[in-house]
Order: sequence, then C-alpha cells, then structure tokens
Amino acid sequence: MRILTASLFFASVLFVLADGPQDNIAEKVRPVPPEGVMVPAEVRADLQKGVDDLGKQIAILKKSLAGKPQAELLPDVEIFHNSVRYALAHNEFYDVKEFPIAKKHLQLGMDRAKSLAEGKAPWITATGLVVRGYRSKIDNSVQPYGIAIPADYTGMADRKRRLDLWCHGRGEKLSELNFVEGVMRSAGQFVPAGGMVLQLYGRYCCANKFAGEMDGIEAMNHVENNYSIDRNRVVIRGFSMGGAACWQFAVHYPGRWAAAAPGAGFSETPEFLRVFQKEIITPNAWEKKLLHWYDCTDWAINLANLPVVAYSGEIDNQKQAADIMETYLKKEGIELRHIIGPKTGHSYHPAAKKEVSDRIDAIVEKGRNPIPKRIRFSTYTLRYNQMLWVQVDLLKQHWEKALVDAEIVDSKTIKASTTNVEGLTLRMPSGLCPLDVTQKTKVILDGVEITCDAPQSDRSWVAHFRKENNIWKLVTAPTAPGERKVHGLSGPIDDAFMDSFLVVRPTGESKNPKVQAWVKAEMDRSLDHWRKQFRGEARVKNDTDVTEEDIKKNHLILWGDASSNKLIAKIASKLPVQWGSELVVNKEKFSSSDHALIMIHPNPENPGKYVVLNSGFTFRDYDYLNNARQIAKLPDYAVIDLNIAPNARFPGKVKTAGFFNDAWKFE
Repeated sequence: MRILTASLFFASVLFVLADGPQDNIAEKVRPVPPEGVMVPAEVRADLQKGVDDLGKQIAILKKSLAGKPQAELLPDVEIFHNSVRYALAHNEFYDVKEFPIAKKHLQLGMDRAKSLAEGKAPWITATGLVVRGYRSKIDNSVQPYGIAIPADYTGMADRKRRLDLWCHGRGEKLSELNFVEGVMRSAGQFVPAGGMVLQLYGRYCCANKFAGEMDGIEAMNHVENNYSIDRNRVVIRGFSMGGAACWQFAVHYPGRWAAAAPGAGFSETPEFLRVFQKEIITPNAWEKKLLHWYDCTDWAINLANLPVVAYSGEIDNQKQAADIMETYLKKEGIELRHIIGPKTGHSYHPAAKKEVSDRIDAIVEKGRNPIPKRIRFSTYTLRYNQMLWVQVDLLKQHWEKALVDAEIVDSKTIKASTTNVEGLTLRMPSGLCPLDVTQKTKVILDGVEITCDAPQSDRSWVAHFRKENNIWKLVTAPTAPGERKVHGLSGPIDDAFMDSFLVVRPTGESKNPKVQAWVKAEMDRSLDHWRKQFRGEARVKNDTDVTEEDIKKNHLILWGDASSNKLIAKIASKLPVQWGSELVVNKEKFSSSDHALIMIHPNPENPGKYVVLNSGFTFRDYDYLNNARQIAKLPDYAVIDLNIAPNARFPGKVKTAGFFNDAWKFE
C-alpha cells in the first residue's frame, strides 16, 4: 500500500510508493511504526508536565463521576491525553511541527476536563468537525474517531440523518496525535449534504482488520447511541488502504449498509501481492483456508443484496482490486459498477468522483431494504454469520464455503437452499415481517417442508432450524457455546482478539527452561506489538490474581505451561491434548522440553469464552510492511520447535498446525 508523506494530515494527502522489493526481505524488516524525531529536552519536559497534569485531572474525574452517566464522556477527554502521552512514551513525534499541536491537544483535554467537572459537555451538541472517543470492549482502551455534524443538526430529537463511514489510507506515521488533529481539520473526501461523516481511526494501520474491524463496529455503535442516525442510510467508503477496508466491511457485513464505495486498495492477498509487491506466496493447506478470512473475492455473492460503486484510477496499479472483484462478481451473475478516472493514478479524478457521489447519493436516497424478498449469503466462518433476516448458526465444515439462498415466496411461505450449513435462524424484527400473522408459516428448507408459528402481533417472526441425522428440524434455540463452533467461538487464534481478552502472566517456573525463556520473550513481544499495531494497552494479570469475574467476562490468553501457570494446570486435563513430558497433539508426539503449544479452545471453566495458549495475534513484523499480508497466520493449534529462533514471520519452527473440527475435536 502507500503512505502519507507530503502532509501531516491524512485528510488531504499526497501518496507515494512505500512498498517495493526491499519490503520482500523478511530478514531485513524496517520498523512499523517508524522511529520518530528527537524531542528537545525542554520540549519533552513541558509536554510531560502537561500529560501529567491532564492525567491527574482525569483521575479526579474518574473518581468523582464513578457510577454517573457523565463517566461515559471521559473517553472524550482521554483521547487528547493519549495522543500526547503515546507520542512521548513511544517516540512517535514525526515532525517538529507536531510539538505545538501536542501542546494544543493538552489544552483541549484540559478544557473538556474542566467542563465535565462543571457538569457540562458542549462538544456533544457541537456541529461541524468534532473528535470523540469510546472505550473498547476488547482491551478497555480509549479509541478516537472523528464525526462531521451538519450545521442544522439539533440533537437526538432531530430527524434521522444519513451516516457515511470513511476508512483512511495507509499511514505508518498516523499516530493518535496526527489522526485526532486531522479529523479536527477535515471531514474527508466525501461530505453528503445534510448527512454525517464518521472517520475511523481503525486502530492505526491494519486496513481495519481484526481489532481495526471491530473499531468500525464499535465506533458506529457509539455514534448511533449519541446521534440521530438513519440505520437504513449508512454508507461504507474508503480509499487506498481504506478501499481495502471498505471491500471487507462490504462482504462481511452486507446487511449493515445501504451502499459501499471502495476506491483502489486491495480486495484479496495472493494476486494483489503478485501485482503490487512482486511477491509470489505459496500457502500450505491451513494457510490456504485462512486466506478465506479476508479474501473478499471468495465472498462476492454477498454483494447481490448490497449496492456497490467501485472507483479506480485508470493507471493506478491498485485498480487490480476492483478488477479482480469484477471477475468474481461476474461468476455470480453480477456486473460491478466500476467508475474509472481517465489517465489517473492513485487519486480521485474530479469527474469520476462526482459520478461516484451521484450514484451513491441516489442509492442512499432510496435506502437499505431491511427485509429483501431474496437473500443470497455465503460465509466461511461463523465470525460472519448474518445477512439481514438470515443467520447461519452451525457449519458442517469451517473454512469451506457455506451458502444460503432464501426467498419469501408469498405471505405464508419461505423457501431456502443451503450448502455446508447445519444450523439456521430466520429472523424478522418488530414491524418488518411481511408474512401473514393469521396463518402458520411454511418453510421449505432444502426440500423439507416445516411448519412454523405465525408471526407475532408486532409483525416480528423468528424460527431456528438444525440438522439432525442430516434432516432439518425446527428447534427452540441455536446450539449452546462449547458443543460446536458458534459465532464468537469458532477460532482461529486471532478470533480471540476481536472481543474482550485478558492476558494471564505465569508466576511459576516451567520445568523446561527453554519453554520458560520463550514464553517470557513471546509474551513481552505480544504486549508490545499489540500497542504498536492495534494501539491498545492489553490488560494483564498474574495467574494468581485472576478472579471468577475475569473468567466470566473475558477470553483468557494464558502464557506458560502446567508447571508455570496455575490456570493452565487447572484446565490441562480438559483440553484435547496430552501435556506431560511429551506433548501429544492430534496423535503426534513432541518433547515438552523444547516445544511449545499454541492453541485456541473454549475455556473448560467457561465454555462461552476462549482460552488461548501462548499466542498474541499471529501476523508478525514482515507482514506490517504491506496490509495485504496482515492476515491470520496460524489456525486453531500449532506446535512450535523452540530450537529454531522466532523471526519476523513465525514464533519459531511450526512443526504441526491445524484446525479442530466443528465439535472442537481433532479430525
């Protein structure tokens, strides 16, 4: 992808090539984010004092507002504190011009803190460019976003407004400081008349994948809770790296948007890397399966119900993203509306930009149809299991293509065909069900006719189905967590870092010194890189301090082995591995003295949450150099040979790795 160089602020930028052959050398990886400029001692001292003073005010507010509704506004103060605190602590000032900006942010934070102390919050009713923050459920971090509010907006009682989400381009220097300043200066490329624009930080520079993906969902939820938004007129858009983010939001959450407008970017990994990076990848069997996660080409049929207007510059090599989507959409019988800027490189051509806007505006004017007559939906993982009134609850085989083609035939009949689906819910919310409330509903599922209840008087309707002995049956509820892979509990390892997690540090000594040293190094690295790449401060507790409430609320990231971590010792016998002097995984045996186990599995102490053993997110330093590489690198389990040192691609030599089946068993 490309990085911002000509301007400090990403909203108005010149893009230049940042990737090239030098970024294909895994043994020589440049740091991302890069090192910052030197901060003069007197500047550092002044800014540090401002950080400390604002931090004290935040601490006072946390105490005085505890339990009060106003406490929810503290992130709006903390975003300014973090923007300077992180830049100072992690050497992320990239230009001397940022020093006075940092000073300004500290003053803005103080102003908001003072207002909150006085029971006021003028920014929540402000129009124009406003920067807000929310507290993420993932790691309790405060994440910023920008919101552009039209001048005539009067508050939650106002008419419901259109909302456009904007995903930014690649910016290796896009610190919190630069992002926050940027969204206070510009609303971005597209500002619809009378509508709002939500500019996502996306947790820095990950193309809104993983925690960056959840940032989009969490930020949008925060906006919907604080502003009057028309859920049927929400648009997802972006350019360059943001165009890639737009493609993945479109295919994974097709029922959320009225329209999608991706510009440039990438839409899958193998072909993009070949064209853009001149890199040929040769994935093994489990790596091929993991490519399905973010290869949008595999999910093309989901755009049958979502209007898309793609844009590319004619001479931009990132035109490849829309070109390959066009090819895959044609296979599904869909013609992609692809606007091309004549003789244009990596930017919007003015006339083409207007055409994109006009077409999106026309689509949004009509709005999203929340109950379309027909839905065609595909998925490879229960992480993404819903398209409007169709929800997939169980798969026969994860990471194989699953399909649902469902149609409301008439006022009392629904017909659906499925592939690789073993659990299904059809749900229509209050006021929207078009079925006849005076008659039983007939569902014809893969040729099996099933009689269901009529809709409720509020015009809502829901029915759950499950295959039993390969025959569809009407059931009262989907499968409970722990019995099968379900939404939010389907693996692989990276899935655990898309919801609330707690890192659990071992306090004991492993019987195996090599394992002990590797665990400490990899755990420390995972915490450091979580902050660098996903801009959060992961919550950490010693194994001796973990409470029942922690186990109830969080995925647990357990480091060590049964001899060093008390929680691992407690559950080791309940996991589908043998872990003594020998490590036995899927009938393969390894010496425990120089091999480490990495794994994700439902927590035996709380099957509604995961345990992860000895891993953070699984892509590493080499993958930071190009966003198309930032994909899951390990499946549900792996055994690591510690005689081979970790490097920029792997945590050691992967001796074996694979997926559990849908019952969380070895195949």
